[in-house]
Amino acid sequence: MVLTDLPEAQLRAYRSEVRAPDDFDRFWADTLAEARGCGWPARTAPVETGLATVDVLDVTFAGYAGQPVRAWLRLPRHAPRPLPAVVQYAGYGGGRGHPLENLLWASAGFAHLQMDTRGQGSGWSRGDTPDPAAAGPEAPGVTTRGIEDPRTYYYRRLIADGVRAVDAVRTLPAVDPARIAVLGHSQGGGVALAVAALAPDLAALVAGVPFLSDIPRAVLVTDAHPYREIRDYLAIHRHAEERVLTTLGYVDGVNFARRAEVPARFSVALMDEIVPPSTVFAAVNAYRGPAELSVWRYNGHEAGGIDDDEAALRFLRDHLSPDRVPAAVRADTQEG
Repeated sequence: MVLTDLPEAQLRAYRSEVRAPDDFDRFWADTLAEARGCGWPARTAPVETGLATVDVLDVTFAGYAGQPVRAWLRLPRHAPRPLPAVVQYAGYGGGRGHPLENLLWASAGFAHLQMDTRGQGSGWSRGDTPDPAAAGPEAPGVTTRGIEDPRTYYYRRLIADGVRAVDAVRTLPAVDPARIAVLGHSQGGGVALAVAALAPDLAALVAGVPFLSDIPRAVLVTDAHPYREIRDYLAIHRHAEERVLTTLGYVDGVNFARRAEVPARFSVALMDEIVPPSTVFAAVNAYRGPAELSVWRYNGHEAGGIDDDEAALRFLRDHLSPDRVPAAVRADTQEG
């Protein structure tokens, strides 16, 4: 691997030209109001795993348009409750995985909701949630599914699922509704960033090499998938560029970053061929709230790996501490 983008000094000064559509805020307010209007109580069922220190529940909650979305809820068995919670979103091609996977966050004392990814989950981990929405022509993958209209675009549904996962976890009796963080890597980081801008009263955001930021630039500077799917689509649908770019503006992480205020931790890898480093800096440099960034100069899309996890754990312990949650926020969240 070699450096895949601008020199680091230019990355730190880089600002994206992406602008939000005029009705961006109304679009998302209407999308989430519709989803919540179709809601129903989350369902949970215990899973027998043989683990001695972590309990696992199979969760189904109402996502976009009330459609069922699956998740695992992992709980530290002997920790005092209510627990702070981490809601995690999967990278591209992945789903919620196996109940015995991904035990870090519950082992650290958090309630951990691992959301499934609609229509994915056959790339590198299992998924159990279909994407029943109608779709037109698309390049292989999901990044171009319904891409010529923001109302039919795949990531509208997935981001709405992400917000509804936060809504659902707040209703679970084991969870302190005032201490919720969102977390993800790559696609999961992009969804977490969007949710941080859309869900009320979150305590923290962790976004590792987030996908879906500064998308028009990403499509031009990397040949790697999944961004390659968008380029392949436009190579065939040559007259759809304006419609496609308009749709992408509704899900671009730069536009969410300009609206998110929750304390955030980002990471970027300068040899990342999948998520160009400049697109991550575009989101970080636009971020409205307090943000810290780890720069991994010699890594690709794995970024900091376990070192990122270790730093995220320290960050979440700090920001999910009861001492960090204002009393007014706690009261408002519990009443809501």
